[in-house]
Amino acid sequence: MAAAGGESSTTNVSDELFQNFYTEVKQIEKRDSVLTNKQQIDRLLRPGSSYFNLNPFEVLQIDPEATDDQLKKRFRALSILVHPDKNQDEQVRSQKAFEAVDKAYKLLLEPDQRKRALDVIHAGQEYVEHHVKEKKKQLKKDGKSLDMEEDNPEVFKQAVYKQTMKLFAELEIKRKEREAKDMHERKRAREEEIEVADKAKRDREWQKNFEETRDGRVDSWRTFQAKGKKSKEKKPRSFLKPPKVKMEQRE
Repeated sequence: MAAAGGESSTTNVSDELFQNFYTEVKQIEKRDSVLTNKQQIDRLLRPGSSYFNLNPFEVLQIDPEATDDQLKKRFRALSILVHPDKNQDEQVRSQKAFEAVDKAYKLLLEPDQRKRALDVIHAGQEYVEHHVKEKKKQLKKDGKSLDMEEDNPEVFKQAVYKQTMKLFAELEIKRKEREAKDMHERKRAREEEIEVADKAKRDREWQKNFEETRDGRVDSWRTFQAKGKKSKEKKPRSFLKPPKVKMEQRE
């Protein structure tokens, strides 16, 4: 019974931490939503943004459970804020920031893509919750205090954030690997097509040249044969006449 009670207690703590996490996330979203143009651009282009911006909800600073209307309103507000037309003094950076916002919005408009993003976020949360749960079990088994850093909502939130970012990064790396592999296969297939086409072209040219020069080769062969026949024709024999024998004169 004691074990069951401990399990229930751990679950309640996890639920409470989970709720605290979302409460703080919403507070951060509210705070960041009023960032200035430059601050938003800096946020979207900060070091490591290529990984931070893999999470479309992070880019748009919106709750993963937000409705479509909330998503559209947030996109309009943020896109206007970072749009190059509103930031004439740094158009290059603002253009990149705008593209990040636009990409995240379009991704979340696709039901399948949005579901995948939500699955990653949920997986990150579940991983941290499982880690906390297992660690508390071990602490209890060892007779140690069940106090953990993750009991602090801020630490728990950071752990979920890091794990989620890690999962998004891993998926992106795998996607790039698949893309590179597909590109290599396409390139190889294309090279084979070119090789086959070149061989076919060479064969056609050889056949064409063969046909065009056939008459000439036939004429040359006939001429050769004719010369051979002439050289083989019998010439009249010329017999050598024996020298005249002089009669010996006797005295």
